[in-house]
Amino acid sequence: MSKQVRARVVISGKVQGVYFRAETQRAAKQRNVLGWVRNRSNGSVEALFEGDEPSVKTMLEWCWKGSPFSRVQHVDVQWETYMGDFDRFEIAL
Repeated sequence: MSKQVRARVVISGKVQGVYFRAETQRAAKQRNVLGWVRNRSNGSVEALFEGDEPSVKTMLEWCWKGSPFSRVQHVDVQWETYMGDFDRFEIAL
């Protein structure tokens, strides 16, 4: 079994108003990654991913691509202690 990990991510660029959160949720569900994604007041998007290490790393790679209409400029990743807090991936307000 793969190691379980947790990553907090802030994505900047043109990432609001371009279906970034919905596409992040879809991508996370496809990879069995749990957590949440939300818009931030400064125009960036923040996400928290939990799951097996390969799947979370694939999500981090996906964040650099983003939704079809997004233009990602930077992805900041902070690794945190795995908590197992989630039973799904949701769009948070």
